Amino acid sequence: MAGKSDSGEKLIASNKKAFHDYHVLDKFEAGMELTGTEVKSLRDRGATLKDSYVVFKAGEAFLFGAHISPYTHGNRENHDPERTRRLLLHRREIEKLESQVVEKGLTIVPLRLYFKGGRVKAEIAVVRGKKLYDKRETEKKREADRETAMAIKRARG
Repeated sequence: MAGKSDSGEKLIASNKKAFHDYHVLDKFEAGMELTGTEVKSLRDRGATLKDSYVVFKAGEAFLFGAHISPYTHGNRENHDPERTRRLLLHRREIEKLESQVVEKGLTIVPLRLYFKGGRVKAEIAVVRGKKLYDKRETEKKREADRETAMAIKRARG
């Protein structure tokens, strides 16, 4: 799963749960303000995005709840795994996202972390929560697609 894609991006972590729990409305790419040991840990793919979200304070965006494992060869200067990390976005993007959260009651969650040109990027998305019946509908569709694919595979071989 993890590896290089066509655009020179190297996947670190993805938030599969977000696609199950939310309807993705819009996506943005954001840089992240990280310490050296965090980047080294991310190169070892030591990150989890489950239950993480974006919060706005004083005109800046922050990523809460993302877990970046402590660097294995780090010393006492190692980072806190659950610390809040600042996201690097343009002011207009921050204002747009913040207004959608405040006015429409939407949420911002990270979908994936990846390296792009040696820098760590976060793909964040504006999302709306799914109702229970939406989740069931999604699961039924996924199951039907899986059965269709299996039937096609059996018919060919």
